[in-house]
Amino acid sequence: MTEQLKDGYDVVVVGGGAAGLSGALMLARSRRSVVVIDAGAPRNAPAAGVHGLLARDGIPPAGLLKRGREEVRAYGGQVVPGEVGAVTREDDGEAAGFAVALTDGRTVRARRLLVTTGLVDELPDIPGLRDRWGRDVLHCPYCHGWEVRDQAVGVLAGGPMAVHQALLFRQLTDDVTLFSHTMPPLAGEEAEQLAARGVRVVDGEVASVEIVDDRLAGVRLSDGTLVGCAALAVQPTMTARAGFLAGLGLRPVDHPSGVGAHLPAEPGGRTEVPGLWVAGNVTNPMAQVGAAAAAGADAAAQINGDLVTEDTRAAVAARRNPANHGEGSAGPEEFGKEYWEERHRGHLAGHGGGPNTQLVAEAADLTPGTALDAGCGRGADAVWLASRGWRVTAVDISGTALRHAREHAETLGPEVASRIDWVEADLAEWTPPENRFDLVSTHYVHPATSRAALFARLAAAVAPGGTLLVVGHHPSDPHAGGAHGPAPETCFTAEEVAAGLDPGRWDVAVAEARTRSVLGPHGHETTLHDAVLRSRKRP
Repeated sequence: MTEQLKDGYDVVVVGGGAAGLSGALMLARSRRSVVVIDAGAPRNAPAAGVHGLLARDGIPPAGLLKRGREEVRAYGGQVVPGEVGAVTREDDGEAAGFAVALTDGRTVRARRLLVTTGLVDELPDIPGLRDRWGRDVLHCPYCHGWEVRDQAVGVLAGGPMAVHQALLFRQLTDDVTLFSHTMPPLAGEEAEQLAARGVRVVDGEVASVEIVDDRLAGVRLSDGTLVGCAALAVQPTMTARAGFLAGLGLRPVDHPSGVGAHLPAEPGGRTEVPGLWVAGNVTNPMAQVGAAAAAGADAAAQINGDLVTEDTRAAVAARRNPANHGEGSAGPEEFGKEYWEERHRGHLAGHGGGPNTQLVAEAADLTPGTALDAGCGRGADAVWLASRGWRVTAVDISGTALRHAREHAETLGPEVASRIDWVEADLAEWTPPENRFDLVSTHYVHPATSRAALFARLAAAVAPGGTLLVVGHHPSDPHAGGAHGPAPETCFTAEEVAAGLDPGRWDVAVAEARTRSVLGPHGHETTLHDAVLRSRKRP
């Protein structure tokens, strides 16, 4: 009997393979309500056994999944057959969540989503190839290599990994033949490597595979030549099963290895969509079963930690102001180091994606010089400035945020990373050097002390002829004071900031409220209101 879906869960796991079941097991053991939506189409179904999995080497794929489902259910988790058609973000009135629509018309809701749908192997269009997939037409030397050791193995070139694949199989047998198929003839270092290892290279397009007595006998070339082999290694094009996420703006992109498309994610599986994690082959096409299971467990631990952070913040807010039933926002006096560390550990302060909209609008045409990014968070603004030639001092109270920011900058290369100095400091106490910076920028800062005093210190840091850019939440923002919006005490108008500047020293270029449309935390388009001040200090 099919298990009935509940109205809502802490986590919906889409995909019932090793990654999904491992993640669900971890979550169920953490006493999270979790359901696995399993389409029942595992990638490794054609294989006779799962290999390289400690203590379960050789177990049939179906047997491994059966045992995994039993373990999840033993801890109160559900595994329900079904296929997901679409996912949308929605607002349940208290927290962000997802609506997961199944193709049979059912809908289930969750606070967090773990996608482990794996990938599809797209094979070359060669007659007979698909029928032998997972038997004597293989792709992975670690999954199947031992079983074809000391046999004649062919490798069908079809992508950037062909030579590497041939050399891996050469470790298992002395008889390896690389069929160049439709690729140009090999030359240079790759050809030398194959020759040094005794790998024969056969040019010419492969027309078909030859089967005798239900066994692979060889490869037939387009000129009629038959080259014998007992197994054929093929590198498929791997495409993530993720079409149902298009409504969230999350689409597969080319994997750096060139083997296909995947969903990019941070270590641990967090994606650019808040609340959504991925694990297994959908994000790492090269992961074997053991690695996929480990990734699912890792993502589940992060999801549970994220939920604990959210639950704890709601409980603290409710304790401080019971009348708000957990919907209160922190006031300025609460924005200390512990607060920001908690937010960045829980990833509630954003993922360090693109730069702030108003920074791009106001600073894109400025001549690069020295810049101070006050309250840099995860460093998106600092990285954007550095990539445009600015020398940036980026300051934040959270060491966790700075660590993420530094790591992000380093991925962009030394030309960007070397232009940024990261400073861990409390802006409520830190005083920047006076008259130092050609641009001082701060966005949505939440000082724990006087906002006016902070802005005065930042203004003093601007060099003569330099620019001060202050952006914050405008009091007219409909989210001000709401469950997930800024506290009213953190909102201000640009005119209020301008009034604190000496008119004899400053020329105010912009002091206004602006609206911008964004995808809000609940997945709906929403309009936000910014206070924007841009002023130039006279030379």
